Amino acid sequence: MDRLILATSIMDRTQPGGPSAVNVNFTFSDTVAGYVSSFNTKENIFTVRTSDDREIAVYLTANTFSRFTYNLGEGYRDATSLAPSMLALNRQFVFAYGTFYPGSDGADGRFEAQWLVFPGQGPGVYRHEEPDWWINQSRSIGKSYLSWQFNYPGTEIDYKNYRTILHLAGAKKGDYLQETDTISRLIYGLSSAYMMTGEEPFLEAAEKGTQYLRDHMRFVDEDNKVTYWYHGIKVEGEKEHKLLTSEFGDDYYSIPMYEQIYALAGPCMTYRLTGDPKILRDMEQTIRLFENHYKDTEKGGYFSHLDPITLDPRAASLGNNRARKNWNSVGDHAPAYLVNLYLATGEPKYADFLESTFDTIAQRFPDYENSPFVQERFMEDWSRDQSWGWQQNRAVIGHNLKIAWNLMRMVSLKPKDAGTQDCGIDARGGKRSSARWMV
Repeated sequence: MDRLILATSIMDRTQPGGPSAVNVNFTFSDTVAGYVSSFNTKENIFTVRTSDDREIAVYLTANTFSRFTYNLGEGYRDATSLAPSMLALNRQFVFAYGTFYPGSDGADGRFEAQWLVFPGQGPGVYRHEEPDWWINQSRSIGKSYLSWQFNYPGTEIDYKNYRTILHLAGAKKGDYLQETDTISRLIYGLSSAYMMTGEEPFLEAAEKGTQYLRDHMRFVDEDNKVTYWYHGIKVEGEKEHKLLTSEFGDDYYSIPMYEQIYALAGPCMTYRLTGDPKILRDMEQTIRLFENHYKDTEKGGYFSHLDPITLDPRAASLGNNRARKNWNSVGDHAPAYLVNLYLATGEPKYADFLESTFDTIAQRFPDYENSPFVQERFMEDWSRDQSWGWQQNRAVIGHNLKIAWNLMRMVSLKPKDAGTQDCGIDARGGKRSSARWMV
């Protein structure tokens, strides 16, 4: 059963204001989050009220343990001994992970907590709202990547040593394929870490990474003034084998637009820091590639894939990706690079590009009669494509969140009724009853 349907069907309210009955005929684990509304110390049961105004009874066991939220770089913060006093506080927010058990002999099921997480010590206290929470987290992640990828500060930062895949503990695997988009995303993160902390190693790594992409992953067509980005390079000793087409199964032997888009993510953030005109030229020429080859000048939007020889989005060689459009090709411009490019330059043409992108999303993507989620894969004429690969008619939750997030950013730049309605926000700034694009 679809998890969204499952989550709304297993807990049916038995009476107004009362806890929801758990109606399941199988056992499974999940997380429930909400505000504590009551606590029975004798029975070791507390009730949480969720964001959609349902009350759920949570049973504590002898093995239930608790902790407070703690940041990267901090030690474990146990809260097991303090849990009873925390649960006695009305409207204390809590995350409860546990197991739903079916009832027997007609009785309701129950939800038993395995562990609890308190985001702060007291109602209304959230550690992630501390002024330095995200700064410290960004610093910790950035330092870890510099250590894992480059053994910094023991050795200098050198992207020849970069690996696409790391073990969970940070050790490098034996592969030596360097993918453009993963390097670009790393640069994005390091640039962001520098913006948040001001620590020079992050800026150094961002600048060196951007130059590495320019030197090794970039192809410039001087005749047509366009820039392409390789999928990546395979390194064997001192030799490099450049891979123009994608190595991923869904996009194999094509030039998918999202790979070209995300090649700009890191360099664009570096450009915000340095104003290097060479980086701006790369971005302008890659956008020219989008306009010249991916853009559908007749029906609007951008095609998702190109044939690597003919640069034709309608080539038969593209198979299931022939003449298709999707969220990545139409909307991923904004979070990957376009918002940051506008912030860096203030150029009206980039604001116009953003506006066109979100006009298309607001017009083509919603499908409220059939789903609260967007349609995100289309034929050339904007009819739905629900037959492709693993997606079929399934929603990608992260894409829906990306769309809502970036529509809100666009609303702050240029409010429009269509965009604000799809975000669940009235054009005058008041909240509507539901956010149709949020899940």
